[in-house]
Amino acid sequence: MRKTLLLCLLLVAGIASAARATDVIVARMEGIIGPASARYMVRAISEAEARGAVCIVFELDTPGGLDDAMRMIIKKIMSSSVPVVVYVAPSGSRAASAGAFITMAAHVAAMAPGTNIGAAHPVALGTPGQQIDKVMGKKMENDAAAYIRSIAEKRGRNADWAEQAVRSSVSISESEALKRHVVDLVEPSVSALLDAIDGRTVAIDDRSVTLATKGARIVIMEMSWTDRLLHAITNPNIAYILLMLGLLGVYFELSTPGAILPGVTGAICLILAFFSFQALSINYAGILLIILAIILFIVDVKASTHGVLTIGGLIAMSIGSIMLFNSPNPAMRASLEVIIPALIVTGAFFVIGVVLSIRSQHKRPTTGAVALLDMEGDARTVVNAAGGRVFVDGTHWSAFSDEEISQGKKIRVVGVKGMTLKVEELK
Repeated sequence: MRKTLLLCLLLVAGIASAARATDVIVARMEGIIGPASARYMVRAISEAEARGAVCIVFELDTPGGLDDAMRMIIKKIMSSSVPVVVYVAPSGSRAASAGAFITMAAHVAAMAPGTNIGAAHPVALGTPGQQIDKVMGKKMENDAAAYIRSIAEKRGRNADWAEQAVRSSVSISESEALKRHVVDLVEPSVSALLDAIDGRTVAIDDRSVTLATKGARIVIMEMSWTDRLLHAITNPNIAYILLMLGLLGVYFELSTPGAILPGVTGAICLILAFFSFQALSINYAGILLIILAIILFIVDVKASTHGVLTIGGLIAMSIGSIMLFNSPNPAMRASLEVIIPALIVTGAFFVIGVVLSIRSQHKRPTTGAVALLDMEGDARTVVNAAGGRVFVDGTHWSAFSDEEISQGKKIRVVGVKGMTLKVEELK
């Protein structure tokens, strides 16, 4: 009985193992290669290894990213016990900069029609907050060229073109990449790709693995919500918006102490913004100019310099926003479509604040003794130097006048002494 039960359990385990062995993990990687995307891709490969999957397919579309994150991904690909397929897709996608390195490192490299690969110069890989001199730039270029050449040679791909992609930032289409043996296949979809690589043999360490992908069950692996959040905020446009919201939130908290919500929200936005700056090439002079602009706005509202500081703040913010991201890769800089509306909204907010501040200086006081000056009322008794009673602003007041005023006459307040009004007859 026990033997029969044990055999049944082994049979079920074998069936489950066989079912998992026909799985193909498909993971989508879109956007900048940073800490979040590296964690996601490494986790996806580990999941494929744990499942005993046939292979894992990464649909890739990236403008590039951080060198450290890229190398973390490539190390995991190189040590993977399951074949890794990098598929530059869908049409219109690219594997630029770090993406070219990752594609070259895959066991199988494929592209969809209408895609491109290349432009892998190391500057575009991102060095946050650093200006690179010629000597250091040359060292980085040589290091990156040697790295991609070693990857291409290990995978049996065009090492000369790979080095040229680093040194000359060349980029080629999918048809040219196939012709030059930069990639292995050009296929229109994931299903077509799986059919095409069925029976292909790839080398993993010292053994050969034959892919059996035709008719395999496709398992989509999505990013976790934490990975999505961290990946989203590494977008330069999102990072810029977070910075602006954070600075405005802190301003609101300082201008209205005790509001709490603006301060907490602003602090969170600033922390997220500075986290995202780790994955972006940032010019700290741009950040300082934006902070200076906010300070000028605040001073103008408080000191009422009639808009002079606000104009200076707008100029500083415009220059700082444009030079905030110093990457030569346009995809790793904030878009003007985001910067211009942000400048307009922020500038309009502080301009309105300055206008209201100036207007409040010329507005008649509505509280205190000064507010009673020039108000009109009625003499309820005879009012003279000795005193009398008047009715002003809905209240009875003690009053006196240099000239005698008859009861019932209209009066006007010309002075306030304590709780006694000095009035004169309204002619």
